[in-house]
Amino acid sequence: MNFELTKQQVEFRAKVRDFAEKEIKPVAAQNDENEFFDVELTKKMGHEGLLGMCVSPEYGGAGLDTLSYIIAVEEIARVDGSTAATIAASNSLGIGPIKDYGTEEQKRRFLPALCKDKLWGFGLTEEDAGSDSRGTKTTVKIKDGRCIINGTKIFITNSATPMTLGTSVQAVSDVKDGKPEFTAVLVPNDTPGFTQVPMNRKMMWRASNTGKLVFDNVEVSEDLVLGKPGEGSRMMLATLDSGRLSIAAMGLGCAQGAYEMALAYSKQRVQFGKPVCKFQAVAFMLAEMAMQIEAARSLLYKACRMKDAHVPYGMEAAMAKLFCSQTAAKVCDDAVQIMGGHGLLKDFDMERFYRDQRILQIGEGTSEILKLVISRNILN
Repeated sequence: MNFELTKQQVEFRAKVRDFAEKEIKPVAAQNDENEFFDVELTKKMGHEGLLGMCVSPEYGGAGLDTLSYIIAVEEIARVDGSTAATIAASNSLGIGPIKDYGTEEQKRRFLPALCKDKLWGFGLTEEDAGSDSRGTKTTVKIKDGRCIINGTKIFITNSATPMTLGTSVQAVSDVKDGKPEFTAVLVPNDTPGFTQVPMNRKMMWRASNTGKLVFDNVEVSEDLVLGKPGEGSRMMLATLDSGRLSIAAMGLGCAQGAYEMALAYSKQRVQFGKPVCKFQAVAFMLAEMAMQIEAARSLLYKACRMKDAHVPYGMEAAMAKLFCSQTAAKVCDDAVQIMGGHGLLKDFDMERFYRDQRILQIGEGTSEILKLVISRNILN
């Protein structure tokens, strides 16, 4: 396997990093403090081709490979978790199901806008359906060419913004032999009876949009069923495999950004007559950070290359997401230790990174669920 990035991937990384430094970094702290979802910034990212990165140009996308997309998420997360969450959820959870399972009519109806300046939600989580996605209580009745949806979803990224076009919703469509059958339906945000409410006061990703969705006899045409009735759970869980790569990239980028901040600070902070990086205790912490980040990057990039090679990658995606989120947690914790009191002040970006990393061990598969996925793979 060739571990070198292609010339195009190297140039793409440089392009995204330049955009992140010039456009995202200057507003990240203020947006976080104000819990402000930045519509104009998101539109700029669409203009840069960061929405619909893996979608075919036929539908308005950039036609990039998985690794290039993951590099983009990594570079954005290096400066801001909230913005990275917006891009990651848009490209994987939002666009993914339509790109991978949508009919030609559905793709042509939704993908061009989603690749340009619109967002889409992934309606899976409920109060009683988190790690147990089959605990879904939202229902859909399919009859006479119509779908009637009732229920509630929570913690749905990108679902309640002024830019949101709609959400893919998993709902119970039937019960057979005592077991629920799940169907996925594409629900536009302007459908009567469909309400989207932003969820605020979050500890992390404060500038990312999170929504609570309420379906009160929401009626859509049957041609908005994604795939076939009864295939909803399979499609949604397969989408999570891909989505785990993007969360892993967020962990990797977060760790890289925190490490760079701690390294720079350690060279400037003087104690006992010399920079603190000259003390072995701090130097060893930095060495551990660098090693963990490099290991995380290797594991994640391998999983991406497997996906691009069209070979099974579910276990590797789980490993990458688990390890990268753990790396982000450890690196951010050590970075705060190196920066001392300054690492805990809102005047320094490290405080935001320390908060943002915590969700990475929960979203798109908790660490415990990922260990279950990995153990089942190695025991089969």
